[in-house]
Amino acid sequence: MAWLNATPKPPAGSKRAAEDRQVSRLSRIDQMKKDKVPIRMPPNPAPHITGWLIAMGIVQPTGMSIAALGWAEINGWQQSMGIRLAPWEANLLRNLSSAYVTETRRAESEHCSAPWQVKATQSEIDAEVARLELLLGGGDDDG
Repeated sequence: MAWLNATPKPPAGSKRAAEDRQVSRLSRIDQMKKDKVPIRMPPNPAPHITGWLIAMGIVQPTGMSIAALGWAEINGWQQSMGIRLAPWEANLLRNLSSAYVTETRRAESEHCSAPWQVKATQSEIDAEVARLELLLGGGDDDG
């Protein structure tokens, strides 16, 4: 989820990064929706766990950034919802939150691949080719 929600940026210090400050960029998921590319996720063997994580907020804000959910937030959620997590479930939720934060930072690179492997669909290939033609000014066959 973090990879999809990240907004890719050009490498810091590059010419494109300086020019990119004026451009409003989309997150990967928003770009995929705009390009009408199907959003495919890996299998989720424990949807109740990810549902709890989403209900908790996935991460907590810390001024100018985000951090993994703390024990106080997890305990507070349990009390508010009347749910008693097993210790391994609470630990797993904290670890998933921490992994989300790590992936969010990693996924800001425009060259960052998805943390799961899927075969590219034709619509994904077409959308990428269209972006490359726009960038490179190609597309005409006058030769």
